[in-house]
Amino acid sequence: MNWLLVVAGAVFGAPARYLTDRWVQARHDSVFPWGTFAVNVAGSFVLGVVTGSGEIPAKVQLLVGTGFCGALTTYSTFSFETLRLAEDGAGFYAVANVVGSIAAGLGAAFSGAAVASALWS
Repeated sequence: MNWLLVVAGAVFGAPARYLTDRWVQARHDSVFPWGTFAVNVAGSFVLGVVTGSGEIPAKVQLLVGTGFCGALTTYSTFSFETLRLAEDGAGFYAVANVVGSIAAGLGAAFSGAAVASALWS
């Protein structure tokens, strides 16, 4: 029955990704994929919170961590958009997307884990 928790989380994560991506991207007149960047950083933070304390029940981790965050974040779109930037001659933006996404994603995950640790310790 754990898979139902993953599906339930994904039911909310997938539309949240789409709507957030469109909302963020509509506010930026840039070739940089700010929408994907935003959902990936946000998802990394949430996953850091969910996994960082050691106090969150496994079922909540499945629902929020695997289901919601798994559907919210997107490595495939990040990869595609980076490739598209490089192919379109926007090499600087492609490199900035890779470096920025990795740095911000890891920073968000560590920050989320620190917040969770502070809240539940």
